[in-house]
Amino acid sequence: MTIKASSPEEYISKVPEDRKEAMSKLRQTILKNLPKGFAEGMNYNMIGYFVPHSVYPDGYHCDPKQPLPFISIASQKHFIAFYHMGMYANMKLLDWFTKEYTKHCKIKMDMGKSCVRFKKVDDVPYKLIGELTKKMSASEWIKIYETNLER
Repeated sequence: MTIKASSPEEYISKVPEDRKEAMSKLRQTILKNLPKGFAEGMNYNMIGYFVPHSVYPDGYHCDPKQPLPFISIASQKHFIAFYHMGMYANMKLLDWFTKEYTKHCKIKMDMGKSCVRFKKVDDVPYKLIGELTKKMSASEWIKIYETNLER
């Protein structure tokens, strides 16, 4: 399910009614905890949080016209998706999140690479996502990204 929108506000306005509150709360949780150096906007038809070209002019290696992605959220057909590229690139951060997840959620984590899927809106661990969001600065993300790019 792709939602075409030009802003995060427009995106949330087009989300199915039963997910609007959860998507708004998820967005606000990320914004409240997002370190300086990141920006919010639309990226790949999702609400994205990224390192803008003003901070990292090279952009994303797959498409240098795009800013360097970090976190994205989306309402998919059967779930809310939370993407965190930092967890995909940093095993220590992934291990921390996996251990903490069991303390915040009753259900088994549904995860693939950098995407955590929440099939029920009541299962989104906002506090944990807030903690995760503030664990990596833009400069740390750029360093990890460039290190992994060189391999």
